[in-house]
Amino acid sequence: MSIQEQKIKELIELREKAKLGGGARRIESQHKKGKFTARERIEMLLDEGSFEEFDMFVTHRCTDFGLDKETYLSDGVITGYGTIDGRLVYVFSQDFTVFGGSLSEMFAAKICKVMDMAMKVGAPVIGINDSGGARIQEGVTSLGGYAEIFERNILASGVVPQISAIFGPCAGGAVYSPALTDFIVMSRNTSYMFVTGPKVVKTVTGETVTSEELGGAGVHSSKSGVAHFVAENEEEGIMLIRKLLSYLPQNNLEEAPIMPCDDPIDRLEDSLNDIIPDNPSKPYDVKDVITAIVDYGEFLEVQRDYAHNIITCFARFNGQSVGIVANQPKYLAGVLDINSSRKAARFVRFCDSFNIPLVTLVDVPGFLPGTGQEYNGIIIHGAKLLYAYGEATVPKITIILRKAYGGAYDVMSSKHLRGDINYSWPTAEIAVMGPKGAIEILYSKELETLEDQKAKDDFLLRKEEEYKNKFANPYVAAKYGYIDDVIEPRNTRFRVIRALQSLATKKVVNPPKKHSNLPL
Repeated sequence: MSIQEQKIKELIELREKAKLGGGARRIESQHKKGKFTARERIEMLLDEGSFEEFDMFVTHRCTDFGLDKETYLSDGVITGYGTIDGRLVYVFSQDFTVFGGSLSEMFAAKICKVMDMAMKVGAPVIGINDSGGARIQEGVTSLGGYAEIFERNILASGVVPQISAIFGPCAGGAVYSPALTDFIVMSRNTSYMFVTGPKVVKTVTGETVTSEELGGAGVHSSKSGVAHFVAENEEEGIMLIRKLLSYLPQNNLEEAPIMPCDDPIDRLEDSLNDIIPDNPSKPYDVKDVITAIVDYGEFLEVQRDYAHNIITCFARFNGQSVGIVANQPKYLAGVLDINSSRKAARFVRFCDSFNIPLVTLVDVPGFLPGTGQEYNGIIIHGAKLLYAYGEATVPKITIILRKAYGGAYDVMSSKHLRGDINYSWPTAEIAVMGPKGAIEILYSKELETLEDQKAKDDFLLRKEEEYKNKFANPYVAAKYGYIDDVIEPRNTRFRVIRALQSLATKKVVNPPKKHSNLPL
């Protein structure tokens, strides 16, 4: 065998060794937990044969606590680039079979390298998290590694899409990198996130709680709102990431890809003419409206199990990617509260960062009243959504389906917040408040003079009817130009697509500044 052949043989052997990660026994243990290995996850995520790996031969540099006698090629994280549906992405996948996926100085350096590359070329970054946290043996260098990653998450924010998959433990400082990214996908029963674990919680607060109860997928998708998507298993989570990316551009200087579409632009949906109930207090499902107007009735909902009173989703109109925000009358009458305001504001700002037009469907009776909301800062949180819409420079199309009352009318992408094209259905009610509350304020003195209850009821009924006739329609707002047109519901799809076409060349620039001071 020639020297060259020996060298090539050595290379092949080293590659095979690196691919084994922490060894066959630990790989088997990973599989028994219902989890895939770091490399298997990358293979499922990327187009077949497209993965190009970086730093396969990296090892840690720590010699303390016996680590000088235990080294593994790749050092617990697989990094590189490949394609998804032919589009370039950068990936890192933490390997739990090597030191429990714990982060070392070199582990962090590998992640930082792919993030730097992604920024250079303008491509999304996908991180698959499955880690026991910082590698304790390395002390402050592992902590410094986390901070290096955090800084890159921050600088990449709004420049390239960042997606985090949590397919195992993610605890302590490790949680903050996913929290800084745009979307978090968790897998049910096999992933969890928390800043402090159950043992520390027990010691400090006396609470007894399991990892699942403290930071499982169910908790973060429904209670905290930390997770944007929950998958039943890792395969589904990876398919979700691929689908999500199909709606997104490569970076903030590009547009999302246009998909071929043979769903007719002028498709009429007669069901929409009857979807709004005659009784203004009766709910309906706004998802039925979304399904009726978007391409093929398909949309990808974000934070589906959190703040049900508002819907945020990606969809397409004539192949063009859009973000949809819609009040959901089916839950809490579609009222805006703290959680729904935060959820929608974050989504609006993401869409604006990445040139994705916004379509807003409005049916909102106002902000949720009560001490619980006021004490927890509904003013500040509501202002986040107001700020997000006012700041956004992407095309903004608004359709008022039914109620648009009070400050919530302003907040939901009104003409006054630079809404580009604002339509309403003939069922729209645009007013400072609902009829009953308005009459009780406007005619409080007259009501006090009426002693007989029947007389009061008759007076209220008559005045409410007058108020409804005046404000329970869109024509007062249309008279002032706040509504560009009142449209027939069944024509909504066509009108939205035409509006998007007309706004394709929109250019609006906000005043120059270092950065805004969003109400946090």
